[in-house]
Amino acid sequence: MPSTPTIPREKMTPSSGWLGAAVLALATFSITAQAAESGASDWPTSRPAQMRAQATNGPLLAATTAGEGAGSRIIAVGDHGVILLSDDGKTYRQARSVPTRTMLTSVIFIDRNNGWAAGHDGVVLKTADGGETWKLLRQQYGEEQPILSIWFGDASNGLAVGLFGMALSTGDGGLSWNPVKLSDGDAADRHLYRILGTPAGTLLIMAEAGTVFRSEDGGKHWEEIDTGEKGSLWSAVAFSDNGVSAVVAVGMRGHIIRSADDGKSWQPIVSGTTQSLTDIARLSGQDLAIGGMGGTLLSSSDGGRHVKSAPGVDDASITALLKVPGAGPARLALFSMAGVLQPAVKP
Repeated sequence: MPSTPTIPREKMTPSSGWLGAAVLALATFSITAQAAESGASDWPTSRPAQMRAQATNGPLLAATTAGEGAGSRIIAVGDHGVILLSDDGKTYRQARSVPTRTMLTSVIFIDRNNGWAAGHDGVVLKTADGGETWKLLRQQYGEEQPILSIWFGDASNGLAVGLFGMALSTGDGGLSWNPVKLSDGDAADRHLYRILGTPAGTLLIMAEAGTVFRSEDGGKHWEEIDTGEKGSLWSAVAFSDNGVSAVVAVGMRGHIIRSADDGKSWQPIVSGTTQSLTDIARLSGQDLAIGGMGGTLLSSSDGGRHVKSAPGVDDASITALLKVPGAGPARLALFSMAGVLQPAVKP
C-alpha cells in the first residue's frame, strides 16, 4: 500500500503557501490507499471529473491561454480534475469531459487546439479541441512525486517535472515518458516547480534552494545554476528584451531575480514585500504582472528591473495569473485556492 510521503525542507513551512497546500493534498490520498489494494478501478484517478455547481470557487493551481491574441481561450486547472474554460475572461464553464478527478497542477497549450495538463498521481492529460474534452495519457496510482509543471515545445516533445527532482521527457506527445537526470549530489532531489522555454530556445527549470537548471540542447544535458537565492523559485517568465532573452523569476518571501543573459546569471530585484510570490505573467512589451500570497499584486513597466505595488485582491492568495487575450487595455485573470477571483482586473 503506498504511503503518504513526508515532505522535507521548506515545503511544509507556512511560507510555502499554496504550493505547500497542494502537496499536503497528497495526504487525502492515504484515505483511499485501501481502495488501491482492491483494484485500480477504485482509485480516484480512474474516475472522471464531476460537473460541479461551484467549480469556479474551488482550488485552481494553474492557468494558460490556448493560442495567442484575440479569440484565444483561457484554461485553468485545479483540484478534483476541474478544468475551467473562458472565452472572455469573465465567465467560466467546466470542460465537457475530463477522465480524472485528481488534483491538476499545470497546463500548457502549443496552439488553440492542442494542450496538456498534469498533476498528482503522475497524471498527464491531452486535449485536441481547445480543452473541451481530455484524454488520459499517463497515470501512476499513488505516485508520491506529483507533477508540478509540464511543458511542450511542439506536438511531440515535452518535459514534466515535480517533487524530489522528478523529471520526465517524451518524444511522442506524452504517450510514453522516460526519466531525465538533471544533476548529481545534493541538487539531484530538489523540488522542481516550473519549466519554461526562452526566446533563444533554452529550457529553464525553477527549483528549490534558489536553483535553476538550464539546457541549451532541448533537455538532453542540464547545467545547475546557483542564483544566490536561498528560497524556492516558484514561477518565471521569459521574453525578448532588445534582442536578448531576459528571464524574471519569483518565489518565497517576496524574492525576485532577473537574468539578462538567457538564464546564465541572475541579479536580485527589490520587490518591496515579504509575501511569497507565486506567479508572473508578461502583459505586453516590458509590462509584467506578479501575484502572490495575501492578495499581493506587483507590476513592472521595464521588464522586471523595477517593480511596484499594484491594487491587490483583499487577502485572497493568488495562485496563477495571466493576461486576458484581446486588444485594448491589458486585463488580468486571477486564480486562487478559492477559485476564480475578480473576473478581470487592470494591472
